[in-house]
Parts: sequence; C-alpha cells; structure tokens
Amino acid sequence: MYGPKPANLAKQQGVSLVGLIFVLGIILVVGMFAMKVFPTIVEYRAIKAGIMAAKKADGSVREIQMAFNNHANINRIDIIKGTDLIITKETGETQVAFAYTATIPLFTNVSLMIDYSGTTDPSGKIPEKLVEPVR
Repeated sequence: MYGPKPANLAKQQGVSLVGLIFVLGIILVVGMFAMKVFPTIVEYRAIKAGIMAAKKADGSVREIQMAFNNHANINRIDIIKGTDLIITKETGETQVAFAYTATIPLFTNVSLMIDYSGTTDPSGKIPEKLVEPVR
C-alpha cells in the first residue's frame, strides 16, 4: 500500500473553461490593439530616420524637404510630407523637427489618438513655428 495516493476531487487545481475563455479574450483584445498600433510606431521610426537623412542634405529648405520626400517615397511614409517639417537654424546648425497626431480607429466610433514628435536637435526641443528660415 505504498503506491500513489488517490486524487482528492476537492483539492484538484487547474483552469476552468470560463477562466480559459476569459484569458483568451484578454489576449485577443491586447493582440488586436497591438496590431493596430504597431504600424504607426514603425512609421514614426521611419519618419525619424527620414529627418536625420534630410538634415544630412544640409542645403536650403527646399533641398531638405525634397530629401525627406525622397526618403518618404522609399519607406511609404504617407502621414507627413516635406512641407510639414519644421526647419530651423538657430545656432548655425540646421535642425529638422516634426509633430503630428495619428488617429487609430479601434472599433465602431472609438479611436485612439497618439501624438508623435521628433527632432534632430540634441536638446529635444521642438520649435512651435519656423524661427529663422534656412537659406
């Protein structure tokens, strides 16, 4: 009589069907949310790379805008154009910045709005408007 003890039904542990459905529902909602937000994050990172490439053009405002537009065409950036960039030259160095809002429809009339912004300025300061045009 030294074998395994019989299982006591009162002490069994595990996940019930209702608990499993609840956990799968939460995973599904989080997954759907992530699938809708992830493309905007990828686009934001492409825009940041685009303003870095445009800054390297180091020419007139129009040349910087064209460099960004070329980068945007290659990387399928549709949310902003070169004319939407904020281009300044405060300390003798050209700085390029952007700011936009991405609206992500979640379901029916519910949307998520995310404000994205970025700059090439090491201080991280994004100017409100064009301070001094770059020539």
